[in-house]
Amino acid sequence: MPSRPVRWLLKLLAVVSLALGIIGAFLPLLPTVPFVLLAAWAAARSSPRLSNWLESHPRMGPQIRDWRLGGVVRRPAKWIATLMMAGGAANMLVFVRPLWLPVAATAVMASVALWLWRRPERPPT
Repeated sequence: MPSRPVRWLLKLLAVVSLALGIIGAFLPLLPTVPFVLLAAWAAARSSPRLSNWLESHPRMGPQIRDWRLGGVVRRPAKWIATLMMAGGAANMLVFVRPLWLPVAATAVMASVALWLWRRPERPPT
């Protein structure tokens, strides 16, 4: 078990990450799942109560458990993430200038999508 100051910093990281994940559910360019996974990691090391709440949550719990079982990302989550990134990229390409900024962001999102689609879709047997 980490020292008390480290536990408090991890709890703070968990709460801030969870808040950013929740905000990301409503903002198309802010990711949700990476922040929730970071919150779950920090909570598992600092707050058994928060960790239990996250893992038993009906929306976040299955994704956390899948990730812990080998980096699994289910196909519906892959499609949602890909469509959200594509929508965000299209929106930026139309409305954001200078043009290099949305082009760079789109390249990053394409790299993330490629990585995401290479993740397993089922836990190992």
